[in-house]
Amino acid sequence: MHFPFTLKKDADFDVVGFGTNAVDFLIEVPRYPEFNSKIELTDYSQAPGGEIATAMVGLQRLGMRTSYVGRFGTDTAGDIGMSSLQREGVDLTYAEKIDGAQTQIAFIIIDEQSGERTVIWKRDAKLHYTEADALLDAVRSTKVLHFTPHDARACMLLAEKARANRTIVSIDVDNVFEDLESLLGSVDIITASSDFPAKLFGATDHRTALREMQRRYGAGVVGLTLGDAGSLLLCGDKFVETPAFEVPGGCKDTTGAGDSFRVGLIYGLIAGQTVEQSARIANAVAALKCRAVGARTALPTPQELDALLKNT
Repeated sequence: MHFPFTLKKDADFDVVGFGTNAVDFLIEVPRYPEFNSKIELTDYSQAPGGEIATAMVGLQRLGMRTSYVGRFGTDTAGDIGMSSLQREGVDLTYAEKIDGAQTQIAFIIIDEQSGERTVIWKRDAKLHYTEADALLDAVRSTKVLHFTPHDARACMLLAEKARANRTIVSIDVDNVFEDLESLLGSVDIITASSDFPAKLFGATDHRTALREMQRRYGAGVVGLTLGDAGSLLLCGDKFVETPAFEVPGGCKDTTGAGDSFRVGLIYGLIAGQTVEQSARIANAVAALKCRAVGARTALPTPQELDALLKNT
């Protein structure tokens, strides 16, 4: 089954990302601590992350041309975040540092036994984009615009501009934000976490939830990431259920696995793959990411991705 979209043939970028970046403080523990207890950590590290910044890095590593639109603070974390994207070759024409702001940070507790993580994060209000701040020129020449809904009104303007330029609009969503429902009606691909529909309108059955999301918002593709159960997409009237891949060497950390799934799905779309094959690619990218601690550490090269797809 093909995606119900027509991609631009010529554009300056394959994907422009608008949304979150962060610096993660990753804390590995033998088991998740009980409330009001103490536990000795096994190891800790600091690494760049954030949903959209991570997605741009993942796509860049797979050979896509990407640009990141977002804000950093004028702190050490901001330097880390911007330099990490520059090293990967992500365009930063529309990225900026905000005087007096602190870059978004996250403290992430990783259970060594399972690789599952708990995220505790903070985003400085000074990093917020208003409608007046929306950098409309950033989406003038891209095949896909991919964003998170943290600054929903700015996203709506970007989505309107993008669609007017025949750009496909994709959203990564896992929580309910102000003006979110209006925003969801402006996108072509909705990829959500498994618990998102319950937060939004109370649905718990995955297929029922996807049908309702499709009915309400009219997106061409709606989908849920299901962790070690893989993923479920709905395109038209057809469900695409795809199993997860085993993590080579075992799961070390699930931080950024959902971001990586979206990397694979968008990569498949741009590469001209079917919805079914794109979902398989998405699950493979997510599995490969989980090989190491950190959201971006083990994001795959094309060769690594191809090897997993061929050998599984």
